[in-house]
Amino acid sequence: MSEFKVIKPTELDENVCKLIGKDWMLVTAKKDNQINTMTASWGGLGVMWGRDVAYTVIRPQRFTKKFVDGSTHFSLSFYDNKYRDTLSYLGKVSGRDEDKISKSGLTVAEELDTPYFEEAKLVLICKKMFAQPLNENSFLDTSLIEKWYPNRDYHELYIAEIEKVLIKK
Repeated sequence: MSEFKVIKPTELDENVCKLIGKDWMLVTAKKDNQINTMTASWGGLGVMWGRDVAYTVIRPQRFTKKFVDGSTHFSLSFYDNKYRDTLSYLGKVSGRDEDKISKSGLTVAEELDTPYFEEAKLVLICKKMFAQPLNENSFLDTSLIEKWYPNRDYHELYIAEIEKVLIKK
């Protein structure tokens, strides 16, 4: 029996700025039956085009990007503080170099053919709707470029419909 219950996105009762920016999340996707994940702390939740959405950004050199690009769906998953070291590890080590998911000790599960981890307290199953690289010419506050993009390796923005929300019972 699943440890999760399904709720509507409008039933989420979390501080999104804390959840994403302070507690972090895992972005996880599957391509060609392989799974990869990365830790992220930039993104948000809201409404776009009349749908409940999540958005996140991924730099071009991240290994996880090709998994997100190669799939229609990805998951965003959130964890209790006891997983902080695991999230830190998954953010520092590339899946190109080692089987970091196995080494993390997390347990892979799937919903709507989208991978996530059983240890999560909250999971968003997201269907991609929009992807676009950030562009230097679009920055109105150009100080952000020097601070966050000295190598001009601009993130790609992904906006995805939240198809399912799983929360620990």
